[in-house]
Amino acid sequence: MVFNFTLPGQGGEALAARYLEKNGYKILEKNYRTCGSEVDLVAQKGNTICFVEVKTRGSDEYGLPEEFVHEKKRRKIIRAAKVFIGRKIYEDFYVRFDIISVLNKMDEVEINHIKHAFQE
Repeated sequence: MVFNFTLPGQGGEALAARYLEKNGYKILEKNYRTCGSEVDLVAQKGNTICFVEVKTRGSDEYGLPEEFVHEKKRRKIIRAAKVFIGRKIYEDFYVRFDIISVLNKMDEVEINHIKHAFQE
């Protein structure tokens, strides 16, 4: 899904968090760090916990933002997710790994939410 809007002066992670909240997600953590790993956003919708990597680019000249989430980064996100889910309150939740790409196109920002972008 692509979502276009203009909000000058906000970073990609802030825009992604706002986008998720507008679409019924509750932000549980921002920049969650553990075990040398970081997840940009941890969000909940219903009984699903989403670990979201946000990639922001000023153009798509060298590729789309989501193309920059490489295997090494995915492994780190998965490692952090395991620690987060290990908390007893989240044991019965489904887990999903998403990417939100934020592409600045002159006067507009394009947000692309890729659900189930990768898995363990």
